[in-house]
Amino acid sequence: MTAVPTHCPYCALQCATTLHPVARPGAVEVRPRGAGGLCRKGWTAAEVLTVPDRLTTPLVRNGAGELVPASWADALDFVAQRILELQAAHGRDAVAVFGGGGLTNEKAYALGKFARVALRTANVDYNGRFCMSSAAAATNRAFGIDRGLPFPLADLDGADAVLLVGSNIADTMPPAVAHLPAEGLLVVDPRRSATAALPGALHLQATPGTDLALVLALTHVVLQEGLADTAYLAERVDDADALYRSTSAWWPERAERVTGVPAATIRQAARVLAAAAPVHGGAGAFILTGRGAEQHSKGTDTVTACINLALTLGLPGRLGSGYGCITGQGNGQGGREHGQKADQLPGYRSITDPAARAHVAAVWGVDPADLPGPGKSAVELINALGTADGPRALLVHGSNLLVSAPNLASVRERLAALDLLVVADVVPSETALLADVVFPVTQWAEEDGTMTSLEGRVLRRKAAIAPPGEVRSDLHVFAGLAERLGCTAAFPTSPEEVFEELRLASAGGKADYAGITWERLDHEELFWPVPSVDHPGTPRLFADRFGTPDGRAHVVPVDHRPVADDLNAAAPIYLVTGRLLQHYQSGAQTRRVAELAEAEPEVFAEIHPRVAAHLGIADGRPVRLQTARGSMVLPARVTTDVRPDTVFVPFHYGGAGAVNELTNDVLDPVSRMPEFKACAVSLSAAALPVTGVSA
Repeated sequence: MTAVPTHCPYCALQCATTLHPVARPGAVEVRPRGAGGLCRKGWTAAEVLTVPDRLTTPLVRNGAGELVPASWADALDFVAQRILELQAAHGRDAVAVFGGGGLTNEKAYALGKFARVALRTANVDYNGRFCMSSAAAATNRAFGIDRGLPFPLADLDGADAVLLVGSNIADTMPPAVAHLPAEGLLVVDPRRSATAALPGALHLQATPGTDLALVLALTHVVLQEGLADTAYLAERVDDADALYRSTSAWWPERAERVTGVPAATIRQAARVLAAAAPVHGGAGAFILTGRGAEQHSKGTDTVTACINLALTLGLPGRLGSGYGCITGQGNGQGGREHGQKADQLPGYRSITDPAARAHVAAVWGVDPADLPGPGKSAVELINALGTADGPRALLVHGSNLLVSAPNLASVRERLAALDLLVVADVVPSETALLADVVFPVTQWAEEDGTMTSLEGRVLRRKAAIAPPGEVRSDLHVFAGLAERLGCTAAFPTSPEEVFEELRLASAGGKADYAGITWERLDHEELFWPVPSVDHPGTPRLFADRFGTPDGRAHVVPVDHRPVADDLNAAAPIYLVTGRLLQHYQSGAQTRRVAELAEAEPEVFAEIHPRVAAHLGIADGRPVRLQTARGSMVLPARVTTDVRPDTVFVPFHYGGAGAVNELTNDVLDPVSRMPEFKACAVSLSAAALPVTGVSA
């Protein structure tokens, strides 16, 4: 092996890395490539390649209930036979597929095609529904296009102000902090996160679930103080009057009563943003949202309010300014563009659009009438598993539902009700350990493919080492099952062949990859859309027009409403969840890396000293958290970084440490995003110490 250029396997920043050979079989050394650095997760990414419990052979559950090794042929035969039996008895939709935002573009594309062509099921969705769906819904209805950042991340470098709503990038993607302004950083977060604590940052420590009210108040100040870009609004927005109507009642003093952020701080933040806007001679301003704003039953409306604020200041489409969403998962952008979402076809096409169906069906060589319609969104799909009219089988690729989904007791019950659970993974995750069949699949350094960063930039992932044992790509799973199911459509196992087909399927769509080739990616920075091989790509969207039919941005009036599971006498504190610097997503990878696991070995609850004193809980002692969905006991971390009305728990842990046992699966009516980020909880001192905490 020689040095191989590739990208970090974790977040959507997709930092450039080079993999270097080492003496141990299957191992590599990771080094940063170019001027950028890496976070702790990136530096230790190679450790996951050689963890002791790496899955290396297919596993099938035997009559004694044990997962035992099997050949690929036997495992594929078993799964295909059960699928045929279940579909014969219960119909095509009896089999469901669940994907992930960490899959390469090729695997995400093939997963969607497999569901709709080989299985002909409508029931396909993915864990990006838990991540990007609210921002996607809001940007689609405002701009007509959903691309996390419609500009390169480096555009932030010259800005005078950045408003971060619900994003802690100092922990989740530390290299991105270099792009934030030293002055003019405004952070909305109920915790004093690492980002909120950056030097020069103004922290707006809002009550959980009130970001929408806060942003409405910021917009109110901009409008009422005459700071709006009225020329921009007249030229580029469809209904500027709606901005005034929807924010007129949200004066800062009212917002202070709802959010807890002082009215003076709201006015200060609005003026900082306005001064940075080009209309007032500023160098530029950006408004960025993250999961803290989006993972709510009103997440789409909260993002919409942020977009409306950006429009009021004349930011979107202006060089050096704009609105964007901080994508979380490594391929959270590409993962939702090519067909593993319940209502989409490749190229970010709608599955209900007859022209889109005809185009994609022609690429796939099938009759458009044979393509199913839209299926259930992730939570609705999970809730239907094993029910009388729901799916009887579930195939999971790149997701760990038993940690990442909300209301886990219900999830566990639904998975147990299935007749067949199949999981493709690299390690025995909590979900894989429940499966009837487990397929061992390749991970980042063992496979070729493409990923799409948070900027909409398409990147090459290159294989550096051979996979261990009998490990194969998810593409082999789709091809092997399709053949056994009698499907005549082609399912290539070469990532490059799949990408060539993806180019055709995406051509003419919003996310148009038609002009992207692997050869171009080796020496060009290409941001979609790239409609032809001589097109340079589109680093910045909306310079001349938005992606709406009339070319204008559409204002959608929104208003604040409370958290669905709001505080009450029995549960007087908000539970919020989030990420840690050391871990990633469900923790299935990072909890297996010794350096990361030792740094944060177990789950904890951050509580305010005032609450701890009231309950008689000392730092490190056990505290019981109880919501309407379940309870858990975990050690307390007493800190002033959280509000007195808030308890924070990271979501990376499984088993008894899985905080999603407590979270609410109520959905945003537009995006179908569950309300992970806020629910009512009661706290009490636990009678017994939790494991690992001294008595």
